[in-house]
Amino acid sequence: MPAGMMIPARNMPSMIGVNGNAGGFGSSSGLALGQPNMMEGQLHRLDMTQNTPEGDMARIRDDEFDSTNTKSGSENQDGASGDDQDPRPKKKRYHRHTQHQIQEMEAFFKECPHPDDKQRKELSRELGLEPLQVKFWFQNKRTQMKTQHERHENTQLRNENEKLRADNMRYREALSNASCPNCGGPTAIGEMSFDEHHLRLENARLREEIDRISAIAAKYVGKPVVNYPLISAPMPPRPLDLGVGNFGGQPGIGGEIYGAGDLLRSITAPTESDKPMIIELAVAAMEELVRMAQMDEPLWMSSLDGTNAVLDEDEYVRIFPRGIGPKPTGFKCEASRESAVVIMNHINLVEYLMDVNQWSILFSGIVSRALTLEVLSTGVAGNYNGALQVMTAEFQLPTPLVPTRESYFVRYCKQHADGTWAVVDVSLDNLRPSPAARCRRRPSGCLIQEMLNGYSKVTWVEHVEVDDRGVHNLYKQLVSSGHAFGAKRWVATLDRQCERLASAMATNIPAGDVGVITNQEGRKSMMKLAERMVISFCAGVSASTAHTWTTLSGTGADDVRVMTRKSVDDPGRPPGIVLSAATSFWLPVPPKRVFDFLRDESTRNEWDILSNGGVVQEMAHIANGRDTGNCVSLLRVNSANSSQSNMLILQESCTDQTASFVIYAPVDIVAMNVVLNGGDPDYVALLPSGFAVLPDGTAAHGGGMEEASGGSLLTVAFQILVDSVPTAKLSLGSVATVNNLIACTVERIKASLSCESA
Repeated sequence: MPAGMMIPARNMPSMIGVNGNAGGFGSSSGLALGQPNMMEGQLHRLDMTQNTPEGDMARIRDDEFDSTNTKSGSENQDGASGDDQDPRPKKKRYHRHTQHQIQEMEAFFKECPHPDDKQRKELSRELGLEPLQVKFWFQNKRTQMKTQHERHENTQLRNENEKLRADNMRYREALSNASCPNCGGPTAIGEMSFDEHHLRLENARLREEIDRISAIAAKYVGKPVVNYPLISAPMPPRPLDLGVGNFGGQPGIGGEIYGAGDLLRSITAPTESDKPMIIELAVAAMEELVRMAQMDEPLWMSSLDGTNAVLDEDEYVRIFPRGIGPKPTGFKCEASRESAVVIMNHINLVEYLMDVNQWSILFSGIVSRALTLEVLSTGVAGNYNGALQVMTAEFQLPTPLVPTRESYFVRYCKQHADGTWAVVDVSLDNLRPSPAARCRRRPSGCLIQEMLNGYSKVTWVEHVEVDDRGVHNLYKQLVSSGHAFGAKRWVATLDRQCERLASAMATNIPAGDVGVITNQEGRKSMMKLAERMVISFCAGVSASTAHTWTTLSGTGADDVRVMTRKSVDDPGRPPGIVLSAATSFWLPVPPKRVFDFLRDESTRNEWDILSNGGVVQEMAHIANGRDTGNCVSLLRVNSANSSQSNMLILQESCTDQTASFVIYAPVDIVAMNVVLNGGDPDYVALLPSGFAVLPDGTAAHGGGMEEASGGSLLTVAFQILVDSVPTAKLSLGSVATVNNLIACTVERIKASLSCESA
């Protein structure tokens, strides 16, 4: 709502309850005090019945009706009966109860203020009273308590009213004494354009617009539009997120967003006039996604090797002529579809997809940053059916050589008649045209079908138009094949993460877990620490607009890129100046062989310079997937030099059909003991380094991780604490040292793998 607009008090849902907190219309109080309009000096009247629940009102009426009838009967019983009745009015007789009777009924009232007939008869027998007398006493007692309660509430509301009146007078006095900051003279309050007449007209117009939008929302999503000012729940900083470039968090829209790029920084929440268009676009996108997921030929054609589905663009335009408009000049179309059965309940899966924080963590290797700008609808019936969110996100590949893809889109969730859930994204770039936009999401998302034993079948459709001219030559073939950002990568990542979550929630320690882990709490803490390490690595290795990479040396593909970050007052990472370095290069070795070589502790001393040739021993092992490569390990490096202390390394290795990671970080022995005993892992300082292994896209079947042929694209990334003083200057010697470290590591890996393949 524009600044200066005001909705009349009668349309304001918020009320001040009995205890001064905001209360809804279902409060038990019989009084309500509307919030005052400070600028107009008007206070709302006390409403004695507006907030009284209908049940309470009905009970009061019933009590009054019973009391009237029973009193009449009691009076007849007190007088003569039959022909002996005297037509002259008789004086009403009163029955005073004894102190004992009153005490007993008071005690019973505290336990049960509404006794039934059986209880009243039992009580009357014990006290020597008639059941009607007991009934009248309880009715009168309830009325008395209600009166006292309302009197107390009235006193509180009167005090609140006086307090608000005093505040109002103080504000009016401050306004009357206000002075112009430019000339120092008095301000002309009376000449402001926001007078009462204009406000009434503007409020009437806004009410009509809200009613119109709500009607459209009710038609399509089954619930009126709920307009939230910003984000439904502010997004906390991602664990160990890299605030590089501006050295810290920069306030985003509705949450924390680190070093936002020009596109994400320029996007704001949609205006009221945009919302009907957004709703219609989301509904059309949902229909398109369902058909895209279910249709085969002629829309989807089989690839030459029969392993992938290829979209016929001409057929797509014929079936879906509306969409979001024609493809921009210079953009390429990437469309893919993939299905899998994952070990997660369909309801939980929908919740992960609709929660921006959980979604970002679940797909941390693909989603570098994400933000919810506005929630247009929260869904109906206590779930996400009909939920509608306007979002921004940045999608990445784990290398500095491929630009990230920023997108501004609406996410819509719907449960279909057959019980299938669908979550669809579609770009809103036509609402905010930007020359910096290099990616448009046509209707993309997934269909989720419930299966037995907590499993779900997921059918994912990814359909984007992108300008990929900034991609480095090393990765052009992989990106152009559609496997870098396609549906196969989303589904493979989801499948692997669902297995990891199932392992983390296991109530017993599997037989495959060995070593120093002796209890379930220690296992969970170690997995949580490893998850934070992986998220930090993925957030810091890509070409995100949150990073400022600087090329140091070399030419071509083996350029080493570095960036610096200052770490201050963050318990999750050591304080000081951190230097990050990364490089990507090609290896003529299949990806699986590269992954197995890097994760094997027995071959670690062949490439890890920091281990100083020491023997590496696995102290703990947590399996978190069907593949033996998916695990969390605690390694101890037994130094060859007796004068040096041993070092502990936390490592997580994970692999799927599209990518593999080996990520590790040195950890303090004392802090790690706390974690193994179930302590909080958030206070363990980490600087993760590691490797990202991708297929080069040259092998058959798209060059997946399981292929025995084709080459690999390997990204090596290090984070080194070069100075423990955050205000220190970065020396060229430190940069040279890190450059030599990464260069020597690359040469050792190449030499070891070339010997294996020879």
